Amino acid sequence: MTARTFFITGANSGFGFAVARAALEAGHEVIGTVRSEAARSALSERLPRSHAVLCDVTDFDRIEATVQQAEDDFGPVDVLINNAGYGHEGVLEESPLSEMQRQFDVNVFGAVAVAKAFLPRFRKRRSGFVVNVTSMGGLITMPGIAYYCGSKFALQGISEVMRAEMAPFGVHVTALCPGSFRTDWAGRSMVRTERSIAEYDALFDPIRAARQNKHGAQLGDPEKLADAVLTLVASENPPPQLLLGSDALGLVRKRLQAMLQEIDDWEPLTRSTDG
Repeated sequence: MTARTFFITGANSGFGFAVARAALEAGHEVIGTVRSEAARSALSERLPRSHAVLCDVTDFDRIEATVQQAEDDFGPVDVLINNAGYGHEGVLEESPLSEMQRQFDVNVFGAVAVAKAFLPRFRKRRSGFVVNVTSMGGLITMPGIAYYCGSKFALQGISEVMRAEMAPFGVHVTALCPGSFRTDWAGRSMVRTERSIAEYDALFDPIRAARQNKHGAQLGDPEKLADAVLTLVASENPPPQLLLGSDALGLVRKRLQAMLQEIDDWEPLTRSTDG
């Protein structure tokens, strides 16, 4: 693949760092966003060839200027990896709306704000690739992560529309849908609402315990995900969404099969409203 310039949000950890390192090793340029001076220094030390820039994706009014400055300093961006985000775990009834708002500010509004800063540039250049990191949680649901799944379902839908709107201009858009990987998503990067309603104990406590026990031992390898992302962005005909991980593959297939069965089972009632 011809050398490209990547703009990666949340580049100091998890998928963002893995993709940044793999891209640099493959000979690409990397502009990586971080939220603090300490993180910028750390990223520059760990990946000296990267260009670390300060950018909080929830500081919506400053994103355009940040992107403009990045392109002024380092040249036109070819690939946006919209990676910044975090997980929220909590029973819906127990979780305050303020936590939902913060989840959507980062995972949805932040991702869209960054994408919107690049879309006019990609459209005018008639090239570019947007990779929006969603999750298998953007296609399936699990008890206890309603806010997270809601945010990823939203970004999944927005990505599909973005893809259709940008296709006439030669711009690719793919939603990346990872399963469980060995990142900090279930560790320091996850907000956990405190338990307050004992009636949910039997349902949710085993789920929370299992997730915590599995942390660090998940099936997915972030380095292999990074290699897959480089393969994706080199593709001339990338898919609308790309599942990564056999757990994501199995769970999403199961949900789609169940959905098709539900549609068949309720088809008479569905059709009864016509006319």
